[in-house]
Amino acid sequence: MNADVRETFHSVEYDEYYAGLDEHIKAKYDYVEMIIKTQYVVNKKFVKHLEGTEFYEARISVGNNEYRTIIFAVESFSFMESKRVLFLNSFLKKGTKQYKGEIETARRILNKYI
Repeated sequence: MNADVRETFHSVEYDEYYAGLDEHIKAKYDYVEMIIKTQYVVNKKFVKHLEGTEFYEARISVGNNEYRTIIFAVESFSFMESKRVLFLNSFLKKGTKQYKGEIETARRILNKYI
């Protein structure tokens, strides 16, 4: 029996990024997605709200590299209350200034789905 708390969906942009990752990194992405799907309350180590936005970030750590995926709670303002989550875009975090551009990219992608 499927015990998923949430259903996840991927944008084309997310899938293209994911396809380019090596298998070890994909395994970490898959692990974080499994946590998002199966746990009602998700630790901030894995999902954190992006202040001042409608988005959250899924957080993947591999060695010294920090990968981020901007996600959107589809039918709720709160990630924790959401039953459906859309993975919009992913990137290797290089600095905080990078977020502005990535959030704009996420908004452009989300507009295609609304």
